[in-house]
Amino acid sequence: MQKIGLLIISVLFLVLSSALYTVNEIQTVIKLRLGEIVTIEESPGLKFKMPFVNNIVKFDNRIQTLDAPAERFLTGEKKNVIVDSYVKWRIIDAEKFYKSTGGNIARTNNRLTQIIKTGLKSEFSKRTIADVVSGERSEIMSNIVRLAKEDIAQFGIEIIDVRIKRIDLSQEVSNSVYRRMQAERQRVAKEFRSKGAEEAEIIRAAADKERTIILANAYRDSEKIRGEGDAVGANNYAQAYNKNADFYAFYRALESYKKSFSNQNNILVLNPNTKFFRHFNPQIK
Repeated sequence: MQKIGLLIISVLFLVLSSALYTVNEIQTVIKLRLGEIVTIEESPGLKFKMPFVNNIVKFDNRIQTLDAPAERFLTGEKKNVIVDSYVKWRIIDAEKFYKSTGGNIARTNNRLTQIIKTGLKSEFSKRTIADVVSGERSEIMSNIVRLAKEDIAQFGIEIIDVRIKRIDLSQEVSNSVYRRMQAERQRVAKEFRSKGAEEAEIIRAAADKERTIILANAYRDSEKIRGEGDAVGANNYAQAYNKNADFYAFYRALESYKKSFSNQNNILVLNPNTKFFRHFNPQIK
């Protein structure tokens, strides 16, 4: 009797446990009876079902994130870009979601991936690389969300947002862009060098002109000063000569002799009665 009692209690516990289920605040639950939807539970709490007749399917009603794999797209310039994006979505109609996807999140993500991929391909084909990288990214995302909402209406889900995480150029495009950037930088550098050389020539010419003017003025001033000095010297000589003409004549003669016979090998062939030797011969006048 004891064993039978324990068996009955176990069976009752099993039946009771299979008849109760819980719904928490982040879940939506569909109650099925032999595969058909009976009710949809969204309010949290402890719920009851008929054992062995009803079964339940639970869905997460929070916002889901689909991190789509990076895809390669052609721009309007026929350039390949690699786009990495993600999608935020959630279930808004559990009945439609269950009927269209069987409640399979992976299947839903696969379908969303194809829809977003088609939208990105269409939007990128209309724009250049500069457009998609710089100013029109928000417009692209808005267009994709608008178009995707029409395709996903039958799935009972809602797209909250679509965002592009990263846009990379393919290797061949990157090399082409880098070469173009390098050529542009080299052109700018050459232009700066040319302007610098031009400015240098202007500065050098101005400096040479100023140098020539300074030298000319200095030469003029030096000649003027030298002339004034020569005039003063000549005046001094004249005054000295006038004070003692004989001594001055004798002194100048000695200077002449000194310069004429500065070298022992000097030879002069002169008439001994010439005035050059008048200081050696008093009779010469």
